[in-house]
Amino acid sequence: MTFKEQIQQGIPSVLPQPKQYETSINHAPKRKEILTDEEKKLALQNALRYFEPKHHAELVPEFKNELETYGRIYMYRFRPDYEMKARPISEYPGKSEQAKAIMLMIQNNLDYAVAQHPHELITYGGNGAVFSNWAQYLLTMKYLSEMTEEQTLVMYSGHPMGLFPSHKEAPRVVVTNGMVIPNYSKPDDWERMNALGVSQYGQMTAGSYMYIGPQGIVHGTTITVLNGFRKIKKSPSGGLFVTSGLGGMSGAQPKAGTIAGCVTVCAEVNPKITKIRHEQGWIHEIIEDLNALVTRVKTALENKEVVSIAYLGNVVDVWEKFDQENLHIDLGSDQTSLHNPWAGGYYPTGFTFEESNEMMANNPEQFKVEVQKTLRRHAAAINKHTDKGTYFFDYGNAFLLEASRAGADVMNPNPTLGREFKYPSYVQDIMGPMCFDYGFGPFRWVCASGNPDDLAKTDKIACDVLEEMMKNSPVEIQQQMADNIQWIKGAQENKLVVGSQARILYADAEGRIKIAEAFNKAIANGEIGYVVLGRDHHDVSGTDSPYRETSNIYDGSRFTSDMAIHNVIGDSFRGATWVSIHNGGGVGWGEVINGGFGMVLDGTKEASKRLEMMLFWDVNNGISRRSWARNEGAVFAIKRAMEVQPLLKVTLPNLVDDNLLI
Repeated sequence: MTFKEQIQQGIPSVLPQPKQYETSINHAPKRKEILTDEEKKLALQNALRYFEPKHHAELVPEFKNELETYGRIYMYRFRPDYEMKARPISEYPGKSEQAKAIMLMIQNNLDYAVAQHPHELITYGGNGAVFSNWAQYLLTMKYLSEMTEEQTLVMYSGHPMGLFPSHKEAPRVVVTNGMVIPNYSKPDDWERMNALGVSQYGQMTAGSYMYIGPQGIVHGTTITVLNGFRKIKKSPSGGLFVTSGLGGMSGAQPKAGTIAGCVTVCAEVNPKITKIRHEQGWIHEIIEDLNALVTRVKTALENKEVVSIAYLGNVVDVWEKFDQENLHIDLGSDQTSLHNPWAGGYYPTGFTFEESNEMMANNPEQFKVEVQKTLRRHAAAINKHTDKGTYFFDYGNAFLLEASRAGADVMNPNPTLGREFKYPSYVQDIMGPMCFDYGFGPFRWVCASGNPDDLAKTDKIACDVLEEMMKNSPVEIQQQMADNIQWIKGAQENKLVVGSQARILYADAEGRIKIAEAFNKAIANGEIGYVVLGRDHHDVSGTDSPYRETSNIYDGSRFTSDMAIHNVIGDSFRGATWVSIHNGGGVGWGEVINGGFGMVLDGTKEASKRLEMMLFWDVNNGISRRSWARNEGAVFAIKRAMEVQPLLKVTLPNLVDDNLLI
């Protein structure tokens, strides 16, 4: 069968042969045993409903074995034989170019070079899934190949509920992930529902089909590191940044440190992912001995080298060793998946990677004890360094939250509203006041042709637009404009593409609209092929996350999610090609609501109208909320937006003299 025929087939009527478990692939850890015997039967019933009854007898023992061995039913037998990658849009079967673009994006999220655990359909973060099983993937791709522009595909946590009649201007796909009743949104609730096959964790851009590999967070981390050094009034040259995690998102940290121009040490316990990042060029060197690490870092600092070093081992040992050696750390953070602390997101010190995985699966209570013990040591070591002048920030991965739950010394002795911890979230100190309040966030695009020449052309278009805008931009956003022009000029040189021909930069609503309009014009003129627009959910408006995206909201509304819900609803009727809304993502299940979109540009006047209407809303929704919270930068930005668009009328806050409240 051809690739197109396999897509159109969906779930095969003749069972494919069972597949070998490939040990060379980076697999998800075994999930803990959580289902009762009756619930295990229910999980099997749920899985088997995708298949004709004549196949059930053969599949029951296989699925039962998967559930017992891995804690989930992934349906490995049904994993396609074709290469999983983003193909040029012309290679996909279908009646709708928009649907073909979505197929491209789904396959990109599962590309072996992109996905963290590709055989388990997990893109990043340890549990950020595109689908729960391979039957869902096959059925979704079949539906997309059949879809017309008078239909919308409805996705329930990875399950394609079906194609429903709609209209041309409606989204082609609407995605929800993990939208459970609030009282059932604890980590064990996810474990149970995911094992049953009825809900999943879409992370942020995994279940939204908008992940573009580590490039997305490379840019955000580069901006963070640059501004972190600005905050301590020191040049990155000759500076030291220490952090941990080399997985799907965290793997971008050493590359970002290199682009920023400092020495980066990033610890990772997983040998496979460390090797992958080294092969991809995201890290320069791997060191396994602490003494050798100290010697190498001292040399690099003395020579002001720009180098990234992976320490294969636990980051706690690095913090403690550097303290003993009095090795000064300028910037410190952590990007392990602490939103998922008991299922592979964070590993205890004193155990091998294999020992930890075995304990996680077979003795989860002891694993939790060891993780919390390590978190206390981790925080204690960081405290010693910050006493000596290190600037430490939480990278929104729930490090401080989980450390506090473990009883670590991370609480602020003089708390102010919204600043419970002694260390800030990077959003509180850096990204919020410097970027999000002004409307700057992660605008991204994918060239649907798969042609690198198209990407180079879009890079130039974007750069030209930003340089022209900067000539008349207010002083308040000059630094952001300059950083992003510098970034886009170095994008090709830094070889950031993994998987699809994609790019990201930070832009405000004006920048996003003007860049998108320039792309659409170039498509109309035949200069480039179709372009898929999107963004990270980690943005101005898309996410309500009290310890990350909205951590610099101090009016008491941090724990509300009106903004994220309104964002996805507003995007859906203003022209998005697909929309998504998730529970969980970045900081954990039950800790955040986040939404995203995708938009296909095809060079038409209709696309031009949609992009202007939707992108304006997608950014200014969040600025208005931040303005109402009395954030100074956001008040400036929303007033500027109202001057540009007379139809925009936003309620502005009146400020109160604090002396009246005494």
